[in-house]
Amino acid sequence: MLRFDLHASGQPKQSIMLEPSALIVAGWTGRDEAALRHHIEELAAIGVPRPSSVPVFYRNSFLNLTQAPVLEVLGPDTSGEVEPVIVALGDTLCLTVGSDHTDRKAETQGIALSKQLCAKSLGHDLWRLQDIIGHWDQLKLRSFATIGGQRLAYQDGTLSAMRPPHDLIARYGSGLSPGTVMYCGTLGAIGGIRPAVRFEMELEDPVLGRTLKHAYEINILPVVS
Repeated sequence: MLRFDLHASGQPKQSIMLEPSALIVAGWTGRDEAALRHHIEELAAIGVPRPSSVPVFYRNSFLNLTQAPVLEVLGPDTSGEVEPVIVALGDTLCLTVGSDHTDRKAETQGIALSKQLCAKSLGHDLWRLQDIIGHWDQLKLRSFATIGGQRLAYQDGTLSAMRPPHDLIARYGSGLSPGTVMYCGTLGAIGGIRPAVRFEMELEDPVLGRTLKHAYEINILPVVS
């Protein structure tokens, strides 16, 4: 079960429990073709195969979803990436922030495999999509990674760089049934993709003056043969 606080415009906060039924991770969702090519080449530089289609939709087990403050991963070759995340509450679509934490070593063998190997972190706060869709492009997406004892800006940009959610849902083809969670893509990493011991993420709405935040520590488990 996932626990959320729904913040709807003009209404009091509402606590919600959701039993997820499906997890979709959308990739290569950029609108800016130059930026999209940059991210593809960024991953190709570390041996990740280029996508078979743009955008592409990876199905993951919904059991990978977590709101825990600590993410346990196998080995030192994983990293997070901040994403806007659509959550289908019945027939109401909502927005939160999450991290598509991925095993980068396994990614060179298969992207779908690498995404399945790591839990997907998810925030606790929700906004109704209808409250922000009119200014979607102005929302600001950021992440910070603690690397070598320093908190570094890791990703920073606006959602104008990404396809809007209704475009992604239409391209997915079957709509989002109740309980579906869809990760909607990410931004390129400042200074390149690299592992961290802590990952923080933010999705700021400068129009309504509010911010979704979530963070988690990364606990690296030893690889034993």
